Amino acid sequence: MNERSPDPRPLRIAAVIPCFNEALAITQVVEEFRAALPEAEIHVFDNNSTDDTAAVARAAGATVTHVALRGKGNVARRMFADVEADVYVMVDGDATYDVGEVRRLIGLLVEGNLDMVVGSRVDDGADQQTYRRGHRFGNALLTGAVAKLFGGHLSDMLSGYRVFSRRYAKSFPAVSEGFEIETELTVHALELRMPFAEVPVPYRSRPEGSESKLSTYRDGWRILKTICKLFVSERPLQFFSGIAGLLVLVSLILAEPLIVTYLDTGLVPRLPTAVLATGLMLIAMLSFVCGVVLHTVTIGRQEAKRLCYLAIPGVRSHGEP
Repeated sequence: MNERSPDPRPLRIAAVIPCFNEALAITQVVEEFRAALPEAEIHVFDNNSTDDTAAVARAAGATVTHVALRGKGNVARRMFADVEADVYVMVDGDATYDVGEVRRLIGLLVEGNLDMVVGSRVDDGADQQTYRRGHRFGNALLTGAVAKLFGGHLSDMLSGYRVFSRRYAKSFPAVSEGFEIETELTVHALELRMPFAEVPVPYRSRPEGSESKLSTYRDGWRILKTICKLFVSERPLQFFSGIAGLLVLVSLILAEPLIVTYLDTGLVPRLPTAVLATGLMLIAMLSFVCGVVLHTVTIGRQEAKRLCYLAIPGVRSHGEP
C-alpha cells in the first residue's frame, strides 16, 4: 500500500510595499496587512525618502529595506530579488488600496494556479480627488493601447495592487525605472501567456496631508514611451514591416509617373526622383529584413524567459491542492 504523502508546507506570503515619503500613510497600510493577513511577512522598501517613512514603518513592525535609486521600477527590481516567498502581494504605501480582502485575491491565485491577480480600482465617485478623471482617461487610453498591441483583457493596467506567484516574481526581468513598471509587469504576463485574473478592489482617498507623487502628463508620457519600446522589442516584425510597407507605398507613388513616362517615351526625365524611389524601396527591403532577424532574436529571448519561468514550481505545489 502506498504511503500517504506528507501535507504540503504552508504558503510563505510576503507583502512588499514600495514607499517614497509616505510617513503619514505607511502605518495604516502595515496595520491593515497585520489584521487581514497576520501570517505574512511585511517588507517596506523605502525609496530614499526625505521624511520619516523608514522609521515609521519600522516602528509599525515592518522589515524596512533602503533603495537608493529613485523610481518604483528600481524598487520592484529589489523587491523580487531580495524577498523569498511563494506569494508576493505588492501594494502602494499610500493607503489608497483597501487590503481587507487580500486573502480572497490570494485564494484566487492559488485555486486557479495563476501567476498574477490584478486589483482593478473602483471608487464611489464621491471624492473627485480619489481617482481623478484625467488619470482615469489616461489609464483607459494606455490600457487600450497595450490590449491592442499585446492582447489581453485588463481594464486597469496601471493598478499598484497585485498578487504574484513566485515563478512570476523570479522570472521577471525588470527594466523600467519609474511608474512605468506596471506596464512592464502586464506585458511580461501577456508575452509569456501566463494565467492571470483581474478583481475589482476598493480605491479610496489618501490620508489627509499626504500628496500624490504622480504627474498625469509626465508619467503618462513615460508610460507611452515604455509601451512603444516594448512594442519594438517584443513585436519587431510588426514594427519594421509597418515601416517597410509605408516606404514601399511612398516609393511606388513616386515611381508611378516615371514608369508611365518611360513606357510612353523610353525616357526617364526626372532622374533624382527615380533615385529617391529606388532608395526608398531598398530601405524598405532592409527594414523588413531587420524585422525578420530581430523577430528570430525575440523568439529566442522569449524561449529563454519561458524556460526560466518553467524551472520554478507553481504556487499550487506549495499550498493546498
